[in-house]
Amino acid sequence: MSPTHPTASAPPVVTAPLRLTADHWFRVHGARSRTTRRLVCFPHAGGTAQLFHGWPARLPLGVEILAVRYPGRQDRLAERCVEDMAEMADAVTEALLAYTDRPLALFGHSMGSAIAYEVAVRLEARGVRPERLYVSGRAAPHRARPADGRAGDDAELIATVRGLGDYHSEVYDIPELRELLLPALRADYRLIETYRPARPVPLRTPVTAYTGLADTHCPVEDVRAWSELTGPGCFTLRTFPGDHFYLVPHEAELVRDISSHLH
Repeated sequence: MSPTHPTASAPPVVTAPLRLTADHWFRVHGARSRTTRRLVCFPHAGGTAQLFHGWPARLPLGVEILAVRYPGRQDRLAERCVEDMAEMADAVTEALLAYTDRPLALFGHSMGSAIAYEVAVRLEARGVRPERLYVSGRAAPHRARPADGRAGDDAELIATVRGLGDYHSEVYDIPELRELLLPALRADYRLIETYRPARPVPLRTPVTAYTGLADTHCPVEDVRAWSELTGPGCFTLRTFPGDHFYLVPHEAELVRDISSHLH
């Protein structure tokens, strides 16, 4: 396990109201006029921007969160789900260009890590270098393995999701919610399972990787392979107790570590 960090007191609570961007791609938390930098957060497969609702209170003042809102869920439910990585990364990158007037960093969990990486590649190609890419619960693109149940029926797909951890999996027991949620979940699995870059593009952006030690679907050595996609001395890895959704019970510790790089 990587070294732990000294305990630090929690930063002041961010009291600015939550808002949505006009293009619907981001849920925004944080001060408008006092924004000094932005942290763009990408949810996991089947996930929503709600995963990051507790983060603003734990981040330093001046850090604005842009939580990515994928189509096909919540108040974007009527929109077509995106099943292709290039289409998703292109769309998020285009929407994000309006927010590059401040330094920004990218955080992704699970599928979100792969999307965040592809957005970082596109930003660098446009001359915008993120301060850092944080990847969580995801093997490096060239080391990722197919998930069980990716081509099965609904029951198999739900079993695959439950095999990752207990985070909100109970919603699939409610028929009305299951009917609403499964199309987005299946689209996300198609997106990530068809994403197999043989030679991922190396970044100039530093990379920090996080993973849960009990995440059997994401071996530590496959997470460590993200080091091959950034420059020498630009990679760090930290592990936490817990499964694929370690970041829920360890939110305070994780956000504290992220905050230590945001300066």
